[in-house]
Amino acid sequence: MKRSTLPVALAATALLLTACSSGSGSGGAAASPAPSVDTYGCLTQEQAAKGAFTLDGGTAAGNYLDAYYRDSDAGHAKVGVIFSHQADGSLCEWAPDFDRFTGAGYAVLAVTCSGDVTEAIKAAERHYQGKGVTQVVLVGASKGAAASLVAARLDNPLPVKAVVSLSSPEAYPLFNAALAVTVVRTPTYFAAEELDSPFAGNARTLYDASVAEDKQLKIYPGGNHGALLLRDGALPDVLGYLAEHAPAGG
Repeated sequence: MKRSTLPVALAATALLLTACSSGSGSGGAAASPAPSVDTYGCLTQEQAAKGAFTLDGGTAAGNYLDAYYRDSDAGHAKVGVIFSHQADGSLCEWAPDFDRFTGAGYAVLAVTCSGDVTEAIKAAERHYQGKGVTQVVLVGASKGAAASLVAARLDNPLPVKAVVSLSSPEAYPLFNAALAVTVVRTPTYFAAEELDSPFAGNARTLYDASVAEDKQLKIYPGGNHGALLLRDGALPDVLGYLAEHAPAGG
């Protein structure tokens, strides 16, 4: 007589279900993988996990902006640097330099913004207020430099103690740097490289027109542009200028 296979099949099914539900923790639910963080293509996973976030810049700045924040190495920084990139760039332009600024005692905040950079700067200042920062330094490259010069003449949530202009044009849509420097008295460091035309000439023109209480012009050898100046000799000079005019201790 042929023996039924139904009990065997039921037993196998029960064993399979037991195996699928075992070892998965409370309630038998499978463990979810840890969510990944956005490195923006330039941060380490550790950096991104600690400092990558979305900044609400408002409609003019482009709403929600990729941003990166880090406190100084010593902690509880009172002076924060706001980095503004060049056209078609991103916060990644500044990533190689974060360590030097935080090591010098400054907090850093870099934002990727395709809208009104001056509004993004204000949003960054508001974020800094929640971190205990009481003063800011604006560091910009090309378009971001022109925007930083203009931002320094606006009403800001935090006082702007110094501006660093790397390869700024005299004017860029929305940002008339040539006009701003005739009003802004904030200490300003102007820099460009001699073969980077027309920006070396722009730096000289902006410097000559500037009414800053203390201003400095440095034309470096070479033809690099914007944030690359920091890796091409300007970084020690910039940090020295900030130590004098916007010391990390506030």
